[in-house]
Amino acid sequence: MHSSPDPHAAQPALTYGPSPDAARLTVLLLHGRGDSAAGILGLAQALAIPDVAFVAPEAAGHTWYPLSFMSPIEQNEPALGSALRRVGTLIASLGERGVAPERIALMGFSQGACLSLEFAARNPRRYAAVIGLSGGLIGPRGQLRAYDGSLERTPLFLGCSDVDAHIPVDRVRETAEVFRRLDADVDERIYPGLGHTVVDDEVRAVRVLLRANPGAA
Repeated sequence: MHSSPDPHAAQPALTYGPSPDAARLTVLLLHGRGDSAAGILGLAQALAIPDVAFVAPEAAGHTWYPLSFMSPIEQNEPALGSALRRVGTLIASLGERGVAPERIALMGFSQGACLSLEFAARNPRRYAAVIGLSGGLIGPRGQLRAYDGSLERTPLFLGCSDVDAHIPVDRVRETAEVFRRLDADVDERIYPGLGHTVVDDEVRAVRVLLRANPGAA
């Protein structure tokens, strides 16, 4: 699907809310497969937190990587590597504007959740929050990377159905355990019998989480 070695590098990013320079926090909001930056910003509107900025990059072809997140890593390259670099570039550009990582939250739904979680695990440090809605760490069953480092008690929210057709519940639980070992403060919520969606309880939990962070550098 992606013929370029770095397909996401030059893709646009949309914003919602105040400028990151003036905001208490900035959320990098990553959309799912087949969605768009404009589509995922509907979640920012639903959260309705006026002093938080949202930055939503758009994936080339509306897809961050071509296959399932549980496919062999090399089969999702070079798109996956490009997607991870895009997140890193956005964080670096925010840093140049005076927005430190501890004032940045990583948040996504579905494919965007997997990407947010994978970036945080590969680049552990203190963030404002890490929020994975219907997602998990990327890699084949039984073959996750060996992640090292500390998230320094970063609040981490994981929400998913126990019968999600795309995200096996055992991968969600495995992801939660990996992040506990990486010193994240994990809130893991498994919702029985639901589909691949965002539920009201998740919106409320994320709103509380983002409002609780003072945003101090």
